[in-house]
Amino acid sequence: MKKEVGFIGLGQMGRWMALNLLKAGFDLTVFDSDAKATALLIDSGAKGVDSPSDLSKRVDWIILCLPNTDAIEKVVLGEKGVVLGSRPGQIVVDCGTSDFSWTIDFAASLQKHELRFADAPVTGMEKRAKQAALTIMYGGEEDILKEIQPALEAMGNRIVFMGDVGSGQLAKLINQLLFNANLAVIAEVLPMAVKLGLNPEKITQVINTGSGRSFASEFFLPNILENRFDQGYSLKNAYKDMASAAKLAADRQIPLPMVNSALTTYQMALQTGYADEDKGAMIKVFERLLKVKFRRSK
Repeated sequence: MKKEVGFIGLGQMGRWMALNLLKAGFDLTVFDSDAKATALLIDSGAKGVDSPSDLSKRVDWIILCLPNTDAIEKVVLGEKGVVLGSRPGQIVVDCGTSDFSWTIDFAASLQKHELRFADAPVTGMEKRAKQAALTIMYGGEEDILKEIQPALEAMGNRIVFMGDVGSGQLAKLINQLLFNANLAVIAEVLPMAVKLGLNPEKITQVINTGSGRSFASEFFLPNILENRFDQGYSLKNAYKDMASAAKLAADRQIPLPMVNSALTTYQMALQTGYADEDKGAMIKVFERLLKVKFRRSK
């Protein structure tokens, strides 16, 4: 018999993850502050509730896919939050991207409410979320993993047990730093290519079939060529990973010179007004400096 699952956070990734739980046959109850997002899931067979506390009263497992730690604390510990309707032994799983140190402290705070907690952030972007092909990095007790694994397998095709609580978020941070820093370099270098006379479409072909190829280049360069900057995670949300890494490195006295350089590029893009565009918009900073455009020829 499948457990009753609650899902909170039906954004770009969460809506597809929740839909895949429905497809797998789970009895699903959902909550989101966006009524349209909730309606999509209800129309697909999920049950809706008026608050996180109402949700926690009727489910066994609660999966969170929220944008930041403030949102999680509000949904779980705030007015009409999860803990108000919870019962001892319920499992709360954070599938969003949260700060490593905060995750450890949050797990301890939930223990006081007799709730079991695990972090299970995902990677793969929206396309793989739709396909239930996400990579899920799990941090927490192995017994909890064994219990909730059917739900995780409904959302992803690779579940990696990373270790204790927080280790899933740490793994996600490492992955994001490599991705984000790579994109910052792309944003810096390719306007130079145009400035020196190379054709944007042709150099994109070279990069995406050559040794300079990366997931960042394959995903973002075609969109940049088409002047599309609404296809991925927003810069303001991506910045939190960079800022989290900078703080962690400072606290642990770990030098990250390349990451800090990329952090500066993110800050420049945010200050220039690109916070709500996707990470590819960083290229506009260097386009403005060099007075060029990395776009497809009309």
